Amino acid sequence: MARDLRSVRASGSLSRRGALSMLAGAAIGAWTAAAEADANSTGRSEVRAFWVRTPTAGTPVRSVMDREAVESTVDFLVDAKRAFEAQGYEVQTLRIAITPLLVSSTPMSRAKALPELIALDELVVRRHALISIGPVFSLGDSDATIGSWARELVGHTRGLNFSGAVASLTHGVHREAVSTAGRVMAALSTATNDGAANFRFAAAACVPAGTPFFPAGYHEGPPSLAVGLESANLVRRAFTGVADPVRASGQLRLLLNAEFAPVDRLARKLAEQGQRRYLGIDSSPAPGGDSSIGEALEALTGRPVGGPSTLQACAAVRAAIKSVAVTTCDYSGVMLPILEDPTLAARAAEGRLGIAKLLPYSSVCGTGLDVVPLPGDASAAGLARIIGDTATLAVRLRKPISARLVPVPGKGVGDSISFSDPLLTASKVLGLDS
Repeated sequence: MARDLRSVRASGSLSRRGALSMLAGAAIGAWTAAAEADANSTGRSEVRAFWVRTPTAGTPVRSVMDREAVESTVDFLVDAKRAFEAQGYEVQTLRIAITPLLVSSTPMSRAKALPELIALDELVVRRHALISIGPVFSLGDSDATIGSWARELVGHTRGLNFSGAVASLTHGVHREAVSTAGRVMAALSTATNDGAANFRFAAAACVPAGTPFFPAGYHEGPPSLAVGLESANLVRRAFTGVADPVRASGQLRLLLNAEFAPVDRLARKLAEQGQRRYLGIDSSPAPGGDSSIGEALEALTGRPVGGPSTLQACAAVRAAIKSVAVTTCDYSGVMLPILEDPTLAARAAEGRLGIAKLLPYSSVCGTGLDVVPLPGDASAAGLARIIGDTATLAVRLRKPISARLVPVPGKGVGDSISFSDPLLTASKVLGLDS
């Protein structure tokens, strides 16, 4: 596939479509062989170059006490998991997004809802699932007590996620909500010894309903199904040995079309059987411990992430994932989660990545600032300034962006950090002005 397409078309014996099809078949055969080699080396019985990160079911609920609706949704997701596994896909998590019932609630209403939210969390955790209750504040909301409420919520739950809506295409940046998000993040930073409580909260800017990206996900309308994938390894395979971003993007699109089509067909069938609206695939190439988007970008650029040409590489990924021939969710973009990607974590520790670079990368393709480690003494106002920039960018570009910032207790700029969670990787604390 590294061969230039023009040399194939020059013979005149094939149309452009025919040449692309022929090369796609050859390339996918090579990639499949590589996948088989990977499978043999790891002992996997199935040959899959990517994973189903999460089937996400959107479910309308009348109140936070509507546990019957949530229970039946878990049943649907368990069946969906079996169906994906029967086709050889590893399913990582099951997720439920519900109607955002607490947005614009009074402090008293939120306090009353807390016991029911804890019960809801116990239900989904018992069934090995996660749930997102959506934004708990939005335009015009300003509450000095919400930080302590958020601390109590994460202290008594394990699988519950939530967010704050800090911008919308209709009203622009929600200034009060930006400040509130800063207070929530500052409060959550000390809820655990390592600051990991902020993994379950996001400041969401212009994020539509239906995304399987947690904690920004929430639901509107009739029951639905969306599917998130962990596919950074596909990007790496498509980019390896290619120096031109345009050619790399074309190769990636061909590979994603081939690999995503069976997932799309199965998910559509499951949605129909479950009488759910099919929202599509989140084509974001989410990374994992052994599936690095940082490594994939470097395969194209030949340089460490954060240096010149990284922006071009991000744009190449975006062009491919936005043009795949399957139904996709609105949120699809490049995810650069610092603490969930070994290569990105290493580049951040080397001083190559910081907020000043991560935000511009979001301008061409990305999903925002994701799990960025910051000093434990970061103030609510300092965090709000970063959130405000994120919200402004989302409104200006009319695209969904979110921020998950992780102040680490007791740590300052440049300090080494590590986590007990095996899904998180060691790095160093970045500065708010980095």
